[in-house]
Amino acid sequence: MSASSDKGGSALVRESSEDTHSSERLECRYSINQQKRHHCTGQRPLSAAGLMGGGTHQTSVEGRGASGVYTWEEVQKHSQRGDQWVVIERKVYNVSNWVKRHPGGHRVITHYAGEDASDAFMAFHPDQTFVRKFLKPLLVGELAPSEPSQDHKKNAALVNDFRALRDQFKAEGLFRTSPLFFCLHLGHILLLEALPLALLWYWGNGWINTILCIFILATAQSQAGWLQHDFGHLSVFKRSRWDHLLHKFVIGHLKGASAHWWNHRHFQHHAKPNVFKKDPDINMLNILVLGNVQPVEYGIKKLKHLPYNHQHQYFFLIGPPLLIPVYFNIHIFQTMIQQRDWVDFAWYLSYYIRYLSCFVPFYGVFGSFALLMCVRFIESHWFVWVTQMNHLSMDVDYEKHDDWLSMQLKATCNIEQSFFNDWFSGHLNFQIEHHLFPMMPRHNYIHAAPRVKELCKKYGIHYEVKGLWEAWCDIIRSLRKSGELWLDAYLHK
Repeated sequence: MSASSDKGGSALVRESSEDTHSSERLECRYSINQQKRHHCTGQRPLSAAGLMGGGTHQTSVEGRGASGVYTWEEVQKHSQRGDQWVVIERKVYNVSNWVKRHPGGHRVITHYAGEDASDAFMAFHPDQTFVRKFLKPLLVGELAPSEPSQDHKKNAALVNDFRALRDQFKAEGLFRTSPLFFCLHLGHILLLEALPLALLWYWGNGWINTILCIFILATAQSQAGWLQHDFGHLSVFKRSRWDHLLHKFVIGHLKGASAHWWNHRHFQHHAKPNVFKKDPDINMLNILVLGNVQPVEYGIKKLKHLPYNHQHQYFFLIGPPLLIPVYFNIHIFQTMIQQRDWVDFAWYLSYYIRYLSCFVPFYGVFGSFALLMCVRFIESHWFVWVTQMNHLSMDVDYEKHDDWLSMQLKATCNIEQSFFNDWFSGHLNFQIEHHLFPMMPRHNYIHAAPRVKELCKKYGIHYEVKGLWEAWCDIIRSLRKSGELWLDAYLHK
């Protein structure tokens, strides 16, 4: 960790020097602007705080222009719908009108309204120079020289050490892809897709052969799910347009789902994992209560949509079996129609055309859909247990405004590394590294993990690693504990 620490220290000195020069420029520019206004209008020069007083927010912004100087207190006032500012590397941007056009969805930006979004911005955008062209017209100023670079009293040394580590990983090539890895992965998915047709062609559609085909197709669908995840995070190609194209092919044509639906949902999860009202993955639609806070709230309010003290039992009936076959299928179709996303809808239809043309000759229309439901049933179990083992038993709470590293570590744990665990989970057994560096190709997580662990140890952040079976059991233990908290609050508070 010494190299990382040295780099983090130099980054801190460099940032301090840059902040000093930036402060001098801002003070000079602000003084000149105020003198001009005083000379031309005969009015008394206004202070930075005074410019925010009276009138609308738009008038205030126009008064300062792109050279405005703001405090964190002022920025944090702009966190409501229709009035949203974010800070990226001390630059203040008014994204109120841009959020609706944001390719990653409007909610992911909204979750950072009034906050520092620097680490989220760097985590999700591979070509930051290109993206800054869109940011430039949104610039309304900078943080005041006296303001720290981090909001909500975040640990500046921790933030800078983490950013130095990310820069070090980039310099070492850990964000570069192995084409062979992803070619082999796609190849084995296509092979699994073709194998059931060969089995049916040679041995017919008997029960044993059909059951074997169901498990092979479920494996292909699960592995395609991990691959579309790679393309969706822009972690494969140097040019993101190829990631977008392959993402649509894999999630649309190979899986029968929507790329935009996945992007808008999944990026929110990464931006604010396990944060109520911001992470859609913990929106349980009143079916489950999670963590230590929500169950008590529900209990005190006497909310009993379901007997939550038994949620660890009925989870087996409504969670793993139904998420993909019922909820995801309905939500995906509904989203594409409501948003008129005809491109994704065309990819979606191409999956069903291909699937039915392959299996109707063997099973008929009804039999083919029954076969597909069995495949989705198994795939859903696979998906739920893998995706929830890293998050559901971790801290689940409302917004705490933690720094990027602390926030991700609170909500995430790893699973022990092995060849099977890597393949079975699509390398999401390295969930910590994936959440910290979403654009890092997954075959490099194993190289990043030791130094991430060292950084966490330096700042007293718990880096948790579990066995696969232990992680699955912890899902049920967590649900049982939350249910007990709800029952106690419901009966006694």
